[in-house]
Amino acid sequence: MGRMYYDADCNPELIKGMKVAVIGYGAQGRAQALNLRESGVDVLIGLYEGSKSAEVAKRESFTVLSAADATAQADFVVMLVNDEKMKDIYEESVAPNIKAGAALCFAHGFNIRYGQITPPGNIDVIMVSPKGVGNVVRSDYQAGRGVPGLIAIEQDATGNAKELSLSYAWAIGCGRCGILQTTFAEETETDLFAEQCVLCGGVTALMQAGFETLVEAGYQPESAYFECVHEMKLIIDLVAAKGFAYMRDAISDTAEYGDYMIGPRMITPAIKAEMKKVLAEVKDGTFAKNWIAETAAGKPNMAKFRAEQTDTLVEEVGGRLRKNMSWED
Repeated sequence: MGRMYYDADCNPELIKGMKVAVIGYGAQGRAQALNLRESGVDVLIGLYEGSKSAEVAKRESFTVLSAADATAQADFVVMLVNDEKMKDIYEESVAPNIKAGAALCFAHGFNIRYGQITPPGNIDVIMVSPKGVGNVVRSDYQAGRGVPGLIAIEQDATGNAKELSLSYAWAIGCGRCGILQTTFAEETETDLFAEQCVLCGGVTALMQAGFETLVEAGYQPESAYFECVHEMKLIIDLVAAKGFAYMRDAISDTAEYGDYMIGPRMITPAIKAEMKKVLAEVKDGTFAKNWIAETAAGKPNMAKFRAEQTDTLVEEVGGRLRKNMSWED
């Protein structure tokens, strides 16, 4: 079992004594920058030329510089741009300008794990990864809560990398509910596997297959949508709140019995064997190689998949039904 760290284990003064350059001002960059500032940290925003986020960051009273200039001024540089853009931004703007003894921080280990970025030996290379999308990282912080976080140390040039990681995690709110130490490899591999097999690929494929099965059997699409898609959030919220047992206690006995009896027929040994193949492809770099090639080619398959998935009955029915659920916005 891993050890969890909390606010009491963190030294806020470490990060508060540094100038932090946040490279990128998308959902995660904006959330972390605002949380950092409200925690008393001196924050600069570094953006590539032509970034549409520059005006947003300026309106929110941040000093906005080029990624190169922000890096040159900072003691702590956090890379919060898309995985596929990160290598070019790092090589063009960060690598030539980062100070010896500075910290280079990532929120996801992809570019380090798969050798896209190779930092110099005279800096700390760390990861602080909040386990939540940007808007939740921000809204939970504002509400006095936080999202769990992971820290990892790839290179400890100063001898202070772990303490600095914890200090940064404190500043964005992760220490309020728990910080787990991991490695770049573990975070990257478990994250990619979970996205593909469970959180995104697995869940959406399961919901769509259930919806299509009911519609093909002659049931109303609206009914199929409510049962197989809309109610998913209700179940997941129960699990997230207090676990599987709590969810099963909250649902009917009929539903609980069906859970036990039919769940293993859905996730069979063959499905689990396929999950192991996916994990092997993540670990040996097959997925990373394919994704890097896809982005280099301009993401043609992504465009095709998006078009195919947008033009489906489940999306049409869901969009129509949600128009009367304004609170979902």
